[in-house]
Amino acid sequence: MENLLMSNKAELTGELVGEFLYSHESFGESFYCFTVKVPRLSDCVDYINVTSPADLLAECDYKIGDLLHICGQFRSYNNYSGVGSKLVLTLFAKSIYLAPPDADYVNQVELDGYICKPPVYRTTPFGREITDILLAVNRTHNKSDYIPCIAWGKNARTTKDFVVGSHVNVLGRMQSRQYQKRIDENNVVTKTAYEISVNKIDIIE
Repeated sequence: MENLLMSNKAELTGELVGEFLYSHESFGESFYCFTVKVPRLSDCVDYINVTSPADLLAECDYKIGDLLHICGQFRSYNNYSGVGSKLVLTLFAKSIYLAPPDADYVNQVELDGYICKPPVYRTTPFGREITDILLAVNRTHNKSDYIPCIAWGKNARTTKDFVVGSHVNVLGRMQSRQYQKRIDENNVVTKTAYEISVNKIDIIE
């Protein structure tokens, strides 16, 4: 089990920007979801969804605007509600504590997984190279998390030729990104994608 926990490690220090909302119950334990805001080095901001067991939230009276430090795993699950994305991505909290007001923002994740779809290489209208990767990361109880990753520039050129089944180690950050989706000829909606922005990716032999 320890090796599986090491294959998915996420750490976040950011500002609580929403209320704690009841999510679900599993094996008699209640879980809540909330959103944390983390600025990038650029002017952009990432809004990361967090899921937490109720007992972690009961340890402190957190309020909107607090700076929280959260450690856990970046997970995925299927959304069968018919509303929103089919694949939901969230930081599953293993620990939460109140960070000092002057603490630095943190957003980092390390994944050990397997390429499970052929990578998709493309270039933007501005000439930026991008490769989209879907990574399968093993979890306990014979489950897996399916995590979209996006590589840029040199990393995009390196990963575009990776084959399905390649065992890789990924270092990056959790990212939220808005995009436009056309519903029909007359309607376009704005949606939010969640993914890992790759800083470093290596093949594991």
